[in-house]
Amino acid sequence: MAQAPGRLPLALTRGDPSGIGVEIALKAWIALHAQAEAWPFFLVADPAFVQASADALGLDVPVATAAPREAAEIFARALPVSPLPSVTCGAPGRPEIADAAATIASMERSAELVAAGEAAAVVTNPVSKEILHRAGFKHPGQTEFMGELARRLFGASGSPVMLLWSPTLAVVPATIHVPLASVPGLITESLILETVRIVARDFTTRFGIARPRIAVTGLNPHAGEGGDMGREEIEIIAPALARLAGEGYGVSGPHPADTLFHAAARARYDVAVTMYHDQALIPIKTLAFDSAVNVTLGLPFVRTSPDHGTAYDIAGQGVADASSLIAALRLAGRLSGQDRAACPAS
Repeated sequence: MAQAPGRLPLALTRGDPSGIGVEIALKAWIALHAQAEAWPFFLVADPAFVQASADALGLDVPVATAAPREAAEIFARALPVSPLPSVTCGAPGRPEIADAAATIASMERSAELVAAGEAAAVVTNPVSKEILHRAGFKHPGQTEFMGELARRLFGASGSPVMLLWSPTLAVVPATIHVPLASVPGLITESLILETVRIVARDFTTRFGIARPRIAVTGLNPHAGEGGDMGREEIEIIAPALARLAGEGYGVSGPHPADTLFHAAARARYDVAVTMYHDQALIPIKTLAFDSAVNVTLGLPFVRTSPDHGTAYDIAGQGVADASSLIAALRLAGRLSGQDRAACPAS
């Protein structure tokens, strides 16, 4: 079935080749290629490795080496792969540092194709931060690297913000990939101001919510209990929220994190901004593990990712669930405006 005309394809990175990234890419193609409303994507990887992976997993997926401009037309009959020459040294479940360079190159190439107008958005497969760091990668994670690529390729300024989105819950950690012991020193009024402003802007421009309701957590148990369990809420978070409210943002808080994620509480906001990684990721991975999508806000381009890791323990076994990647591909198309082809003419 032909794809909708005029759609730029999505660039999907290969991820760590010893993880489940290529497997879920193959399964995503199986699920989506015959759907007229699906957004076509191409994988930035070594075509021979992708075909060998399909064969080893027993997946009936024809693989076609293709330029990005050919991907949309090819997608209905084969998985397009934009070639990234590389030799894979690792095996399923057994990663190798030597593979890190090509993993990074796949991310860079995908962003370059968006900057060149050949792809609509970047969707990233899971990587191992440990393997990348051992290979000399200087960024805490893919979110921060996307910020560097935005500066390098688009001349953008500002910091990337990590959003975990699902139809059930949307959360943003103000601090991301840092040790828990470092968090209190990183929570500043300027960080909260910048994070909330970026969240509000992108929820308006990309998600179409005119005045998003943003709930902000405290840092300490019970949001500090009036200062008895910490003063960050009184001295930093509440002043920042007062300033944001004065600027017209729909903010509330600081809320105790332990009472913010049950059903009745979730009905009162569109997105929750939390103070650190696990404050955000534990509730969304509990409520929406298979449907949650990692989205990088604050970029001049759209980047999404499945909300899980490399899953080395099941790599190569054919049992990986592609649901989160499929959700990430669908959301990338939606946020990049590629769904406008399906809208009625005005």
